[in-house]
Amino acid sequence: MSPPHAAQLMDGRGLAARIVEEAAVQAAEISQRTGTAPCLATVLVGEDPASVTYVRMKRARCAKAGIRSRHIALPATTTTAELIDTLADLSDDPDVHGILLQHPCGPHIDERAAFEAIAPAKDVDGVTMHSFAAMSFGLPGFRSCTPGGIMRLLKAYDVDLAGKHAVVVGRSAILGKPAGMLLLAEDATVTYCHSRTADLPAIVRAADVVVAAVGRPRLIRGEDIKLGAVVVDAGYNPGNIGDVDFDTVRTRARLITPVPGGVGPMTIAVLLAQTVQAAALQLAMQHH
Repeated sequence: MSPPHAAQLMDGRGLAARIVEEAAVQAAEISQRTGTAPCLATVLVGEDPASVTYVRMKRARCAKAGIRSRHIALPATTTTAELIDTLADLSDDPDVHGILLQHPCGPHIDERAAFEAIAPAKDVDGVTMHSFAAMSFGLPGFRSCTPGGIMRLLKAYDVDLAGKHAVVVGRSAILGKPAGMLLLAEDATVTYCHSRTADLPAIVRAADVVVAAVGRPRLIRGEDIKLGAVVVDAGYNPGNIGDVDFDTVRTRARLITPVPGGVGPMTIAVLLAQTVQAAALQLAMQHH
């Protein structure tokens, strides 16, 4: 039974499929024109089962879109210095157009230092300080894939952000923080909340748009949602549960992303689209 008022679902799967289809057409055109297929290098440290699965899935999606992938599997004992060397080599390799460092890398790795070894032109995952600055200043560059995917979803559903109050729950370097910056660029009024926020429900209640990106199952509840708000659930918790209590929030929101099938597919779609874009830019420079 659907409730008397049920939010419209924001279909990330459908939109992602269209983005990937577009990327595949561009990849084929690039391959034909230059004799080189776009190439994404995936780097994985250790054998964390979730990360292994993610990388396998990303490589399979690449193959379907006509993007070559080169996988570099490093042992769990890899040091930060060794990882930086690997990423620097890939940054210098003209045959590689995009670099994805699968994270988390393990507690012994300085992840920020590793990310910074990725050349900005190849940072198709949007993890470097350069990419964050570009997102914040509205300059050309690659977006962090999840926030980039969220913005595309909001646009596809004609969500007018100008003057609206957007509340971002979470402040991670490649999700919460850049999501807030991209919302700000669309003229939203942005509030960041996090684990130390006092009276989170009161702030969420004032939101026209809520982006939940904190990794706490069902943290955002229906009674805390303004009637007619737009709710984006970027949380992934064991058992495919989001950060939003879907059943109760659905009765109050106007638009909501399901988990799975909302933000998740968008993240990979943006990664593939940005890899093709990176290849186009790099090959254009090589051919001039």
